[in-house]
Amino acid sequence: MKTYHVRKEDVVRDWWVVDVEGKVLGRVASQIAKVLMGKHKPYYQPDVDCGDFVIVLNAEKIVATGKKPQQKKYQFHTNYPGGLKERTLEEMIQSKPEEVIRLAVKRMLPKNRLGHRMLKRLKVYKGSEHPHIAQRPKALEVEG
Repeated sequence: MKTYHVRKEDVVRDWWVVDVEGKVLGRVASQIAKVLMGKHKPYYQPDVDCGDFVIVLNAEKIVATGKKPQQKKYQFHTNYPGGLKERTLEEMIQSKPEEVIRLAVKRMLPKNRLGHRMLKRLKVYKGSEHPHIAQRPKALEVEG
């Protein structure tokens, strides 16, 4: 079996568009992370950034199963003494639905420079409109 190394200059990046209306957050996030990493390509290598661009639409219509909307907590700190803030998933979906999807995908990517570069190729939008029509994105079917 012949193996060959892929250089970052040889990678061809496609654009994918995902409509997450009525889909489960974790299932969608794992499939988006797979595309951002490039694991769907035959020449995937973990040390080469060979992933694609992903556009996510209808972020405010994502669904969480069970009691997660009330029990899952997002914590952040304001950098002031006693400034630890907490929000539930339900509150986050109402105020910042793009951030919910971005954080879910971010936590599934590698925790290194490659992961940061991959996350930059994720574009999340509230409605069903996006400004990337010139890139002619293909529809990505996700289960969930």
